[in-house]
Amino acid sequence: MSDVRDPRPPDPPLPDPRLPDLSGRVALVTGASGGIGGGIAWQFARAGAAVVAHYHHGESRAAALVDRITRAGGDAIAVAADLTVEDDCRRLVAESAAWQDGRLDALVNNAGIQPLTPLDELTAADWRGMYDANVTSAFSCTQAAARVMRERGGGSVTHIASIEGRHPAPGHAHYNAAKAALIMFARSAALEYGPHGIRVNTVSPGLIDRPGLAADWPEGVRRWTAAAPLVRLGRPEDIGNACVFLASDTADWISGTDLVVDGGVGARPTW
Repeated sequence: MSDVRDPRPPDPPLPDPRLPDLSGRVALVTGASGGIGGGIAWQFARAGAAVVAHYHHGESRAAALVDRITRAGGDAIAVAADLTVEDDCRRLVAESAAWQDGRLDALVNNAGIQPLTPLDELTAADWRGMYDANVTSAFSCTQAAARVMRERGGGSVTHIASIEGRHPAPGHAHYNAAKAALIMFARSAALEYGPHGIRVNTVSPGLIDRPGLAADWPEGVRRWTAAAPLVRLGRPEDIGNACVFLASDTADWISGTDLVVDGGVGARPTW
């Protein structure tokens, strides 16, 4: 028998009473194998929701997330899908709903890409690829989820946008434009799906920490922490908390809005 033990302390039992109570609800988080997506999925589990952790290439990371949730007493499964394929989006939503007897209460469209390319070097293929991964995928998942939700009287959809949807960054012309489109798509969906009891919003994160970020981009991290009134980078769980709030009954009259989660950096003067 091996004496090797997991050095990490065990997570506290789920659900966490300090968060809104989402017990009995099902949440689908796309891109849950990534850092922000994993943080979102974990916070939904902490709130008591059963979590569908979508992944494309990150099977081992999604499996580790599911294991973490279930070891803490939560309920989760991992489902693979290529969200640039419309039929895969529909299948993902159908499998998510089938898992818990037709329930799908919350969708978080988090999956996306963020390549850095100067505008003069962008190709039309780069542009289309950005929109397929960041906007069209959200459209397809939202449309499929809304068809399930309205049969059950409503639900919530949250898109993960970015502060770059309002404040462009160099080298991100296609990303900036895609995130701006996502914000307007959420408002459009809120308008049309509201009568069915479906609320649609966006969360726009600022700079979110990840392993190795300070080493990869020390100057950017230094400038951010100097500029942010709360004097730190964001954490994936900060975005998860915003998404849990928007999916909860506490936010039941909030739709068509963009919740900025940036540590206050957007309050800095630009002149």
